[in-house]
Amino acid sequence: MLPTDPIGFASGDYAELALAAIFLVLAIAGRGWIAAWGERLAARAAWCVALLAALPIVLRLALLGNHPVPVPDIYDEFGHLFVADTLRHWRLANQPHALARFFETFFILQSPTYSSIYPLGQGLLLAAGKAIGGTPWAGVLLGTGAFCGLCCWMLRGWTTPGWALIGGLLAVFEFGPLNQWTNSYWGGALPAAAGCLVFGALPRLRCRARVRDGILLGLGFGMHMLCRPYETVFLALSVALFRLPEMRSAAGRSRLLRPLLCAGLIVIAALGITLRQNRSVTGSWTKLPYSLSQEQYGVPASLTFQSYATPHRELTREQELDYRMQRGFRSREFDSAGTYLQRLLFRVRYYRFYFYAPLSVALLIWLLTIRDRRRGWIAFTILLFALGVNFFPAFQFHYLAAVACLFVLISVDGLRRLSEWPGGSSAARALLYLCIAQFCFFYAAHLFETPAWAVRLRSLDVWDSVDAAPRVTQRVAVSNMLAKEPGKLLVLVRYWPQHIFQDEWVWNEADIDASRVVFARDRGAEEDRNLLSYYPDRRVLLLEPDARPPKLEPYIPEPKTEAAKPAAPAQPAASRPKLVLEQVR
Repeated sequence: MLPTDPIGFASGDYAELALAAIFLVLAIAGRGWIAAWGERLAARAAWCVALLAALPIVLRLALLGNHPVPVPDIYDEFGHLFVADTLRHWRLANQPHALARFFETFFILQSPTYSSIYPLGQGLLLAAGKAIGGTPWAGVLLGTGAFCGLCCWMLRGWTTPGWALIGGLLAVFEFGPLNQWTNSYWGGALPAAAGCLVFGALPRLRCRARVRDGILLGLGFGMHMLCRPYETVFLALSVALFRLPEMRSAAGRSRLLRPLLCAGLIVIAALGITLRQNRSVTGSWTKLPYSLSQEQYGVPASLTFQSYATPHRELTREQELDYRMQRGFRSREFDSAGTYLQRLLFRVRYYRFYFYAPLSVALLIWLLTIRDRRRGWIAFTILLFALGVNFFPAFQFHYLAAVACLFVLISVDGLRRLSEWPGGSSAARALLYLCIAQFCFFYAAHLFETPAWAVRLRSLDVWDSVDAAPRVTQRVAVSNMLAKEPGKLLVLVRYWPQHIFQDEWVWNEADIDASRVVFARDRGAEEDRNLLSYYPDRRVLLLEPDARPPKLEPYIPEPKTEAAKPAAPAQPAASRPKLVLEQVR
């Protein structure tokens, strides 16, 4: 359940302010030694970046005893994993299956090709993780490490090395081992790392106009385009505004010509890859797979709240609005002329994801001290992204991943401005200690899983994503049961009438026929016989995921109906399981 506080605070945000008092005493006692060590480390840029890149990976691996490798649960995750699996077969799309109607599922096209609707970026990262570490999650960890390390590098272009080091640590705390981006396959860290390259190259190009920084700018743009094509438009507008004063003069244009040319070539290459994927998946150079999915299935534009709710799932008024706003469900409250503004105001609470609670003070100070063009440009960029993604009815945190490093920059710049005020140095230090305390408390609660204090403390924070959802536990149980079954399997998935259609279980690999376990929809005895005939060498099981716990048993086909017997009456629509795609067309 997401917090109902309008600014996104949960009880844990308030509780940690009191719980962290002891850390203030400890930190003040070791202040001199910590400051001296930090200054020496901050002077060595390469070491800072490397250590901050390794730190979130090491910290998350230390939690594997209590929190193993994350299990995908949401259809977005399966969509990105499908891209990775397709790439591992050295292709951009797969041939459609002969019996595609049994394998239709969320965000996977069946025609004209069998392909995911997502761009290549996150899939490339997951495929690299599978090749390097034997699991796609290794790619997620590499992305998290790259983001935290590059965040420090980016900050060094905007502030002093010492504050850049502090900002890198804040990035580890906020977006590291406990964060959703590290504990799922949705993506977030890779476009965030791309944003670091773009926003880190901009001030460096203004100072020196080196070709190297132009290449980094192009790499950042290209990476972001392969991950978030829509938001790349806002990234381009932001960069253009930053470069506008220099491009007005002939000297400025001449100075930036070579770096921007190198950046442009890389962006063109990324655009070419995107167009090639479009051609392979949809048959058109200009039609995105996502757009084709909307045309074929109407997802997510035509989702309705009524199709999500069930008789067995009662929601409070606040929860109902929350689900509608996050998932794009239509309702009278948001169908008026003020829909856009209401949606924007409603989403303010989700921006807590990018700040620790104590950093709200730094944010306020930063907003109050905007005096120069550079800080105004930062505010404009964030506002541009916020307004741009608000056109989309659903909202996820990785939509704003590119500007995550700017949120960190605002935090450290606000702390720095506070430290310059009379007596503000101690106040800034106290806020920083509170952030350290918050991370240490909640990380310890996950590291030491069983004590009562750890259980209680974990329940206070709704912003970490280490704990598995109940559905994940059920998926793991089913996977373990299937792993014990010998030979090649065909699993028919039969949903009950009250099934929540977003809880999807039909997920397959890129090469369905070569998979040991194939999941298919139960379409009724008559149609199922065609599928069973297609897979005569597979043992057939029936999975009913809506049972508690999910039920997996041998499939017993119904006997054929004799021609002399009258046809059985049609099953009432209210009691007949419906296909997901029939519900949302």
